[in-house]
Amino acid sequence: MDSLIEFSEEQSMLLDTATDFCNSRSPLDKVRTLISTEKGFEIDEWNAMVELGWLGITIPEQNGGLGLSMADVVPIVEAMGRQLMGSPFLTTTLASQALIHGGTQVQQNEWLPKIATGTIATLALQEEDGDWDLHNLSAIGSINNDSIELTGKKTFVLDAAVAELLIVSISLQGMPALVCVPVDAIPAKQIQRETVIDETRRCYEVNLEGVSVPRSAVMANTCFDVIQRASLLLLSAEMAGGLASTLNTIVEYLNTRKQFDRLIGSYQALKHPAADILLGLEAVRSHVYHAATIYDSGDKAAIEAALHMAKATASEQFAFAGDRAVQFHGGFGFTYDCNAQLFLRRALWSQYQFGDEKYHRQALAPLLLD
Repeated sequence: MDSLIEFSEEQSMLLDTATDFCNSRSPLDKVRTLISTEKGFEIDEWNAMVELGWLGITIPEQNGGLGLSMADVVPIVEAMGRQLMGSPFLTTTLASQALIHGGTQVQQNEWLPKIATGTIATLALQEEDGDWDLHNLSAIGSINNDSIELTGKKTFVLDAAVAELLIVSISLQGMPALVCVPVDAIPAKQIQRETVIDETRRCYEVNLEGVSVPRSAVMANTCFDVIQRASLLLLSAEMAGGLASTLNTIVEYLNTRKQFDRLIGSYQALKHPAADILLGLEAVRSHVYHAATIYDSGDKAAIEAALHMAKATASEQFAFAGDRAVQFHGGFGFTYDCNAQLFLRRALWSQYQFGDEKYHRQALAPLLLD
């Protein structure tokens, strides 16, 4: 490849548009207000995203989308991460990727046009044991004539209460499978809100006991590799955005707070970690946009290596920056009123989604060393 990092004109335009959109619609005061609401986002903002065409970016044109690449989604998610914007955009985009690469023609024709026009969808992949290997499943599907009866539980299902479609991973006749489950097929009492450290998220436990779907709900391909790649790319992009705003929060405070008649930013004990965070941010963004550049190249080993590096670096650097932001704010940093703790909460939640830095470095080692 001629260039390891490319940033297209389309990506630049999307980044500018998304930055303006998120800055105006998701200031941190509003983020705090939405924490206390049930949905965690405003439907007006969601409809505005739909009007901008963001939900259809990767959806093929024949299904009502724009037919662009995952690289074009990265700037939008990064901008959302900067503002800790709560919305089902991430989960719906990942669900559409699962349908594009794993759905049957009927499923694609039914759901992709709906998603492009605002239908919310999500993935139900995680189970109670917290295993990051998506192939290790305890949720079961049993064939009964023309239907499949589901059992088991899924955890950390984002936005399940507002979604119309859940794409659920199960073990079917001893093999991993994905099934499309309309949310109205699940009794409301079996979708229970979970308490997670990042209060801008809405996570749910979904009990599949007694849920039945037709055999036609089984997807054509169990595209765990596609889902994992897309998830790592977008999570890392969102973390890059959050890391950038964490650094801004730190610098603003270091240039405001005085101790012994000196700005605390003049002390080396605070300047040096701030410089380390800046270097970490540049590393994370470089890894993210390198991964976005080669995402559709077809070089599977290179893509996997780039995504493992992006997620490992983002997990480590964002958590470090969030921790330093709280510490630098002193006693105020440990209170709920300090915005630094909002970024730390997002960092700690994101760190363990689809594997932490140790997990990804272990996966990276054979790709680089064997």
